[in-house]
Amino acid sequence: MRKSVFLLASFCMLGAGIMAQEKVDLDMIKKIRNEGLNNSKVMDIAYYLTDVSGPRLTVSPGYTRAANWAKSKLTEWGLTNVALESWGEFGKGWELKRSYVAMTAPYYQPMIAFPKAWTVGTKGLISGEVMIVDAKDSADYVARFKGKVAGKIIITALADNLNKLDSVADGSRYSEADLAKIANPQPDTARRNGPSPEFATRMAALRFRNKLKDLINADGAAAIISSSVRSKHGTVFVQGGGPYKLNTENSMTDIAMGGEDYLRIQRLVSHGVPVKLEMDIQTDFPQGDSKGYNVVGEIPGTDKKLKDEVVMVGAHLDSWHGATGATDNAAGSAVMMEVVRILKALNVQPRRTIRIALWNGEEQGLYGSAGYVKNHFADPATMELKPEHAKLAGYFNLDNGSGKIRGVYMEGNEGVRPIFEKWLEPFKDLGATTLTKDHTGGTDHLSFDAVGLPGFQFIQDELEYDTRTHHSNMDTYDRLLPDDLKQAATIIAAFVYQTAQRDEKLPRKELPKPKPPRAPF
Repeated sequence: MRKSVFLLASFCMLGAGIMAQEKVDLDMIKKIRNEGLNNSKVMDIAYYLTDVSGPRLTVSPGYTRAANWAKSKLTEWGLTNVALESWGEFGKGWELKRSYVAMTAPYYQPMIAFPKAWTVGTKGLISGEVMIVDAKDSADYVARFKGKVAGKIIITALADNLNKLDSVADGSRYSEADLAKIANPQPDTARRNGPSPEFATRMAALRFRNKLKDLINADGAAAIISSSVRSKHGTVFVQGGGPYKLNTENSMTDIAMGGEDYLRIQRLVSHGVPVKLEMDIQTDFPQGDSKGYNVVGEIPGTDKKLKDEVVMVGAHLDSWHGATGATDNAAGSAVMMEVVRILKALNVQPRRTIRIALWNGEEQGLYGSAGYVKNHFADPATMELKPEHAKLAGYFNLDNGSGKIRGVYMEGNEGVRPIFEKWLEPFKDLGATTLTKDHTGGTDHLSFDAVGLPGFQFIQDELEYDTRTHHSNMDTYDRLLPDDLKQAATIIAAFVYQTAQRDEKLPRKELPKPKPPRAPF
């Protein structure tokens, strides 16, 4: 016991020593704060990425517009090696050209609806009767619906759970109690014990839903319409509905509809009232380059010994198509562009090279960042390291909406705790105080973490991200909060500057073992 106490005391003294040794350039932090908070261009950047560029679906004209604008702007600011860099093969482009959906019987009513990405159009105005297909499995479909769906517009039953008073606000910020829970996470027994029975049930239901759509398509239905339990108050959550890989067939009009409209149709049909819809959907599959491209650029390092090492910042530039992808993730892309603008405006001469990457294909599976990591650093399937792997000092990511930064997810890398604690100190007045050893998922820092590189996502106020804007028709410029984005850009610029200037790269975790690619569910 005495030996354990001695070791614990020694560890604490070592941690305190690291904190005492960590240098913070307060003079530069002051300049970064002034430029980032008082001379910000982050909302101008966001405007061009959203209102001007439009939806930025992977390998779409909208993504190309945004990527070329970002490339031009980074070049204008004086970054070097600015390029659209291919990460690999993606597949088909897709663009929505026209969308009209309305109920024509028992009376006329326009519907709030959006075609899903990579689905075909209707080849002009069509009209059809709505039919509910509530098959439980393939055998049930064959027994009850086989041969009856041709020419029909199909919906599947959805529980009517929208007619309840919302007792919790759509938008919220983290309270001190919330941040305390994040900072001290409880053991995740579900993760430790593997997928829960509920998860397995959801995956089985998803597989059957895809199978059911194939059966309905094969039987000649005119279109299929679905909705989400989150789609309410005029909000429609819409993503992909067709295959985007080359040499696959897109042969069905697949539409996402607002919950109120969808459930009205469902109630009418369930009560024996015939419902007819008309729709005119035009989609386009642009021919041309099927590769995906990230936007990259650099502020060159100046230190003879360290200039070949790199500090990276990134955010995904692609979006879904229901709106203009403002909070997901023009917000993160605008912030990261503002980070390098701040540093260039201050004429920073970093010891290490600072590199920005705006990722492509994140929404379909982190393709842009994963391809970049595989091309430059290592393949997680083999863990054969490339020379650049040893030269990455750290990677910082932003992708959780418009909310201000409250701290950092350390991804189990306790070695960075004393460093980040010192770096957050100048920003306590801006609300950034929390560090957690916990992990967060679903975005591009995972591609770096997967090969043992120090990659981090910032903790952000949730605001209305999950409830209102994430992958929805509400994800527009007007949902961005200027002061929050200014705060985020200022803090990240300081983190990037400190990483570029410190004598050592950020600490790393133990290298992971090779991990075979995950099989599709």
